[in-house]
Amino acid sequence: MSRSRTLSKAVIFAAVAALLPIAATSAANAQAATEIQLSYKDKKFDPAEISAPANTPIVIKLKNLDAKPMEFESKTLKIEKVVAGSSDATVNVRAQKPGRYEFVDEYNEKVARGALVVK
Repeated sequence: MSRSRTLSKAVIFAAVAALLPIAATSAANAQAATEIQLSYKDKKFDPAEISAPANTPIVIKLKNLDAKPMEFESKTLKIEKVVAGSSDATVNVRAQKPGRYEFVDEYNEKVARGALVVK
């Protein structure tokens, strides 16, 4: 076997070995996400308060049961997502520190309010 061919195999092996921890971390993060079911009807979130563990990604499965669209918005979580009437959406939330994170339907902000409590 030539020296350059042996060197190429060594470089490929080193590159694959360097990427394995990244792939393992990504898979672990994806598996560790907390999934929360949330629905929206008559300008109200149900439940109005949801909770999740700290430092864990969160996936909110949101069902808009109203015929009109709504906009899930949280300034503290830096999320805005329009959900068409009578449809479902997924809202991905990065891992958060403990705290209370308010969210609203921006179209009905005065009455349609909720909170994510991270413990």
